[in-house]
Amino acid sequence: MQLNAVIFDIDGLLVDSEPLWNEAAAETFLLYGVNLTEEQYRTTTGLRTKEFLQWWFAYFRIGDEELARAEKKIVQLVLEKISQKGKTMPGVPHIFDFFARKKFKIGLATSSPPELIELVMDMLGIRALVHASSSAEFLLHGKPHPQVYLNCAAALETKPFHCLCFEDSFNGLISAKAARMKCVIVPHGSQAKDERWGAADLKLSSLQNFTELHFDLLNER
Repeated sequence: MQLNAVIFDIDGLLVDSEPLWNEAAAETFLLYGVNLTEEQYRTTTGLRTKEFLQWWFAYFRIGDEELARAEKKIVQLVLEKISQKGKTMPGVPHIFDFFARKKFKIGLATSSPPELIELVMDMLGIRALVHASSSAEFLLHGKPHPQVYLNCAAALETKPFHCLCFEDSFNGLISAKAARMKCVIVPHGSQAKDERWGAADLKLSSLQNFTELHFDLLNER
């Protein structure tokens, strides 16, 4: 099947926001007397904020009555941190130009709230290039469930098997593959040797490294 659309995750792929989510989570958990380590945070990368909190609130035995307040606090902190010190990941201008020149439909699919999508599109200057976006915030299931990717494909008016996805997390990779899409994984350097990336169609160290050869190989499969 010929590819005609590309869908990008956001956090950790287009903007270096994972450390900022980590900071916001750590600051929020300190309000409850809990020290959430970076190693613990990474095990739940790719989950929605609500699911992330439900997991760790249960682990640390924090009452569920605080979930909504904590979720609001984390999202507020993250938006502030990205606005103040968010950095574009290497290769973002390259990859958007690459697919724009091919006249591909371009979408964004994220576990993060719609407010973050809007912020990042303006921050990266890609709003004019993005045809559709999808947030899993209010879906029944977030990543690794495929619904957010299926919704994005529908908004792009294309079939899932015509889509190529770019992800940086294992939950995101499984979400894209479950949607019957091809997926390029660009993991954080500290996780580059994780054997689970074998489930991806291609693994790269940076978006900047994606070439015409990679595209042709993926498009022919």
